[in-house]
Amino acid sequence: MSGVEPIGAPVPPGNPGPAGDVIHDLGFRHYDGPRLGRGWVVRSLLVETVRGVFGLGRPARSKIMPWVLIGILLAPPLVIALSVLLTRSRELPLSYTAYPVAMQLVVTLFVAGAAPYCVSRDLRHGVMPLYLSRPMTRADYVLAKVAGLSLALFAVLASAETLLLVGALLAKLPVGDQLGGWAGGLVTVAVLSVLLAVIGLVVAAVTPRRGLGVAAIITGLVVITGVAQLLTAIASERGYDALASYLPVLDPYRLVDALAARVLGVGAADGMTYPAGVGGALVLAAILAAVVAGGLALLVRRYRKGGGL
Repeated sequence: MSGVEPIGAPVPPGNPGPAGDVIHDLGFRHYDGPRLGRGWVVRSLLVETVRGVFGLGRPARSKIMPWVLIGILLAPPLVIALSVLLTRSRELPLSYTAYPVAMQLVVTLFVAGAAPYCVSRDLRHGVMPLYLSRPMTRADYVLAKVAGLSLALFAVLASAETLLLVGALLAKLPVGDQLGGWAGGLVTVAVLSVLLAVIGLVVAAVTPRRGLGVAAIITGLVVITGVAQLLTAIASERGYDALASYLPVLDPYRLVDALAARVLGVGAADGMTYPAGVGGALVLAAILAAVVAGGLALLVRRYRKGGGL
């Protein structure tokens, strides 16, 4: 049959084959805007973390638990302010630095619900390679998550402290004393927010399952508190007073309360006895710094691989 070439016939010398790969322009618009770089990526991740903790940009069911807990945390200052007004008391029944310890269980629930959201989804869906394809390091990712959760928790606790201040001022308590106490309370909740954020994220990063992370954080913080109280009682009963003053700091809430009592000179929550003097304050500060630094190191190690495994 003329005009039909058999399969596998050689290409005639005058008809060369394809000249390599070709890039086709499909008509997509090119991006000519500014390249904002590493700082903007980290900032965006931080903002997204804060928004997600409060359920913003998420389904309605995701907003229920955080805002219920926020309402519970903000209700006591209103009650305290009303009681001070009605009884015409000359001081608040609960100090600014003692308030987070008094609301310890609710704060723990808030952290337990927020920390797994911050990291569990990324681990479960294996999106770390996408984050690291941008100009961002693993340390940047960890710091953005810790900072985002810390800021969210601080915003809630600082709002409660501010409501306490407003109630005290409405009751016409001494302005100078109340402003000083409020400032000390803000410093206390700032330190506590960072500490709880690091601890919560370390526990949550162990598993990609959010439910397990929530249960582990609640159990861990509650058990640590109970163990610290038990050991303190045993040491005090046997006459080891120096040891009994240090054992409460096994509890993160008591650690921050002890540091506030020594550095700010305020009364300890529940009349607890903590290490005295400058030496005690230095030991407490060293323990706090070691816990935060160790937690950050563990988180960075957790994400040493692209998938976070």
